[in-house]
Amino acid sequence: MEPTRQGSAPVSGRARQGMFGVRGTGDTSGYGGLRLPAYVPPAAERPYGGWFDEFADNFFAALNEQGLPADTVQQVTVDRGEITFYVQRDHLLEVCRTLRDDPALRFELCSSVSGVDYGQEVPQRLHSVYHLTSMTYRRRIRLDVALEWPNDTGDPPRVPSVVPVYPTADFQERETWDMFGIVYDGHPALTRILMPDDWDGHPQRKDYPLGGIPVEYKGAEIPPPDQRRAYS
Repeated sequence: MEPTRQGSAPVSGRARQGMFGVRGTGDTSGYGGLRLPAYVPPAAERPYGGWFDEFADNFFAALNEQGLPADTVQQVTVDRGEITFYVQRDHLLEVCRTLRDDPALRFELCSSVSGVDYGQEVPQRLHSVYHLTSMTYRRRIRLDVALEWPNDTGDPPRVPSVVPVYPTADFQERETWDMFGIVYDGHPALTRILMPDDWDGHPQRKDYPLGGIPVEYKGAEIPPPDQRRAYS
């Protein structure tokens, strides 16, 4: 079982700008100065190097034994000494169970669940990302689920909750829902964890305003970056 590479990689985003080196805008947040090209690691080819090849052989063999489709893993990338597997949303739970339970894999811990927003111009705009740790073999990998959103129905982006496999993901999925608006189907209590329950919007999406939003502290309001006082 080998990964396919069609329609799987995150589409390269637009060039980014902001953060450091701001000049003349009065933007003390720094979001007017930094300019970086959007970067997505290319698909990796074997040999991946190090323990990655042995692990990949065992991983794909285990998925094949479970009867999962050949395109369950859509792409593999190796970048900065880390390996990432882009996984189909509908098979995420089966992949996690295989990684946890197979004797040759033993990824017992989900140490992180987070979101990524590549921006409105990217079809696979939102990604749900999982860092898994094998305490048995002292290894770490990353799973990435790319979500087609916005969609024609107007529904929020959805992905299965991995809490039934990794209970540690409970609060982490809540935070990702709170910040990015990704709905984790099957989560035991998907409620906000950082923002108030009635908060409108998801603050870490790229289209969320940087300021000018009323807050619940004595009538205070955070001004937009271009209206903040500049410091020389």
